[in-house]
Amino acid sequence: MKLPPLKALPVFEAVARLNSFSLAAGELAVSQSAVSHQIKQLETYLGEKLFWRSGRTLALTDEGRQYLDAVSTALLQIERASEQVLGHEESRLRLSLFSSFAVRWLVPRLPDLQRLHPQVELALEMSSENPVLSDRVADCFITIHRDSPAYSYELLYVERLFPVCSQDYWQRIRRELGREKDIKGRDEPPMTTDEVARFPLLSTHSIYDKAAGDWEAWYQAEGETIPAGARVQHFSHMLLALEAARFHQGIALTNDYMLSTRKDSEEFVRLPSHAVVTGDSFYFAWKTSRRRERGIQILRRWLVDEAIAGGLRGA
Repeated sequence: MKLPPLKALPVFEAVARLNSFSLAAGELAVSQSAVSHQIKQLETYLGEKLFWRSGRTLALTDEGRQYLDAVSTALLQIERASEQVLGHEESRLRLSLFSSFAVRWLVPRLPDLQRLHPQVELALEMSSENPVLSDRVADCFITIHRDSPAYSYELLYVERLFPVCSQDYWQRIRRELGREKDIKGRDEPPMTTDEVARFPLLSTHSIYDKAAGDWEAWYQAEGETIPAGARVQHFSHMLLALEAARFHQGIALTNDYMLSTRKDSEEFVRLPSHAVVTGDSFYFAWKTSRRRERGIQILRRWLVDEAIAGGLRGA
């Protein structure tokens, strides 16, 4: 077995992570010259430059980035294996996910994870966009893309959008549509698309990356277009549109995980109308080479169980 200079590997990982020779030296409690020597030794062994240096600027080369992914994974696996042999049960994991999924679905459930699996120490890395799958970002992810062959994926949720409003605003809708009589023995009659368009439509830009894209898709599901006279109010993210609906400003399109807690389900009313599938599916993703790590598999099973229990996915 031909191995590189092993002492240089944690030095390389620290320099790449901190983007600094001096900071890496401080973290490792060695001199900066010792760090430079280890990096030079590793580059000589590999026959490739790992860093570009220009004055005070430091950046990984393409070869350096590729090598870092492999080295980071290997060092993490060595650390986890050593902890198991030593009898340390703690599993420290970084989970990267969308901010809305974190705030509305995951965070309210974390006390249950801590109660059931106190050995799992979870740190959340929230992102407004789909997270980049890399050990440098996190240990595992909740993502809508399955484009990295180095990762394994477990389905959590197929997204669909449906219209909601506040309890007070629903009473206003019922009054204006002449639905004030109590309904007994049958469900509330469905609202037509024209009836929905009589009220302000709160739109989320980030779902389809275009203005009113969510409401366009909702109307297209019925073979229609947004009526010309409809009043559309625009928001960048669903959290904002849903807050506007909470404060009686109109009707928003939202999804199941945004209304997954008891508090939210009590504050909002889902209008009697159709839903539209966005085409996005949410997956728990982990590096296949780390599939045997106990903490990752505990988190995977817990997330799937919670998604099934909460109605996000079938058993």
